[in-house]
Amino acid sequence: MITGTVSSKGQVTIPKKIREFLRVGASDKIVFIPLEDGKVLITTKPVPVSELFGMLSHRKKEKPVSVDDMKDVIRKKRAERAMR
Repeated sequence: MITGTVSSKGQVTIPKKIREFLRVGASDKIVFIPLEDGKVLITTKPVPVSELFGMLSHRKKEKPVSVDDMKDVIRKKRAERAMR
């Protein structure tokens, strides 16, 4: 059993093992679902695909590499390793 303590402000620190289990970090959203037996289900908030759009726009826009170009580079690297 893993426990936490409620602060005077009503806040609870989620123990590290639980954060790792839920794969949540700072500013991630979690959902509290009250159950009929007095328990609460805690889960991660599902993220709609529409919110993911553009999340990689900060990355450099590079020209895509063709499969043939990739194969050429692999061939060259293998040849370089064989020469060692």
